[in-house]
Amino acid sequence: MSIDFIVHEEGDGVGVVVVENLEAGRDSTGWIMLENKTVQFKILDSIPIGHKVALRNFAVGDTVIKYGTDIGKVVAPIRQGEHLHIHNVKTKRW
Repeated sequence: MSIDFIVHEEGDGVGVVVVENLEAGRDSTGWIMLENKTVQFKILDSIPIGHKVALRNFAVGDTVIKYGTDIGKVVAPIRQGEHLHIHNVKTKRW
């Protein structure tokens, strides 16, 4: 089994893509490191290596957790398998 993205712990809402060319429509596998488990779902957007993929659905105003840390709030709805980036999540600092 190949790993397409990694997740630090089960409470995280995003994974980090670790392969080149993670294309929309692909069935993908992620490794949850702390619990040593895998998760699988279909990728809905093409996502570059190093970018984030949503592990669950998010509504506007939700908080996004990565590596157990609040990284921002959702400003546009996000579905599981979509690219999570600056177009749909903003920092809470400003």
